[in-house]
Amino acid sequence: MKNPVIGYTTGVYDLFHIGHLNILKRAKEQCDYLIVGVSTDELVVREKGKRPIIPYKDRVEIVKSIRYVDQVVEQPDKNKLQAYERYHFNKMFVGSDWKGTEAWDRFEEQFAPLGVEIVYLPHTDGISSTRLTNALLSEKRNKDE
Repeated sequence: MKNPVIGYTTGVYDLFHIGHLNILKRAKEQCDYLIVGVSTDELVVREKGKRPIIPYKDRVEIVKSIRYVDQVVEQPDKNKLQAYERYHFNKMFVGSDWKGTEAWDRFEEQFAPLGVEIVYLPHTDGISSTRLTNALLSEKRNKDE
């Protein structure tokens, strides 16, 4: 294959849901080889102030089992340039809910000279791991009352 398109995306992938699957499927449709970074438990605690419900090792196994994923790697931090240096991707995929944010505007500026295209994939409305967690906690509270 001449000049394969290497894609890269990252996530926590806690309480894996249809939104996660949609991102991975849509990303794979636009590249030949998809690398997925899974956030470590330590990164999630540092960035979100909470520990994932599903441990890192299990989240990695879940993501590895998805047919659209060619390689799973550790995401210990949010340094996308270091990730680029390690994996040499051509496209970086992220949900459309990040478009126009300060962080992703900065990534666009950093990656443009490297020829890396940032692709914003449609966000799946109505679903998120946070929403699932809150629903579970609410149901547990209702049962406890």
